[in-house]
Amino acid sequence: MLRVAIMVVFLLAGPVPALAQGWYEPQRGTDLRAALMDALRPHAVWLLGAPVEFVVHDLRVSGNLGFASVSPQRPGGGEISLWQTPGYARGEIDPQGMEGGTTMQALYVRSGRTWVAVHWAMGASDVWYAYGPICTVWRPVIPEACRGM
Repeated sequence: MLRVAIMVVFLLAGPVPALAQGWYEPQRGTDLRAALMDALRPHAVWLLGAPVEFVVHDLRVSGNLGFASVSPQRPGGGEISLWQTPGYARGEIDPQGMEGGTTMQALYVRSGRTWVAVHWAMGASDVWYAYGPICTVWRPVIPEACRGM
């Protein structure tokens, strides 16, 4: 009976859903969270112009793999007009075709001490990472997207 009580206390005290999935969310203010955002920032700046900060919707790490779903914005919460961006000026983005707006998703790999956003998308209207070859590697951080694959 004591074992059951201890298990119940442990289950209620910790972030069990994330741990049961095999991933965890790096907390605000940690070096890991900053490293993940810094790995994605150059891609956002290339398309949107500087400066860019992120509103984090979902951030997951499992071992040397990571996943993020974020919304870029100007510091302090300023909205980014896609029509006024370097990516639009170069013809690299089409604001009318970006149903997801500036929302970005990224899949990361840690290489040594550095995180690299190896796959990423901005403005996607579908779950582009729910794809067999991607799931083969990143399933630990996107298990719900990889169901049935």
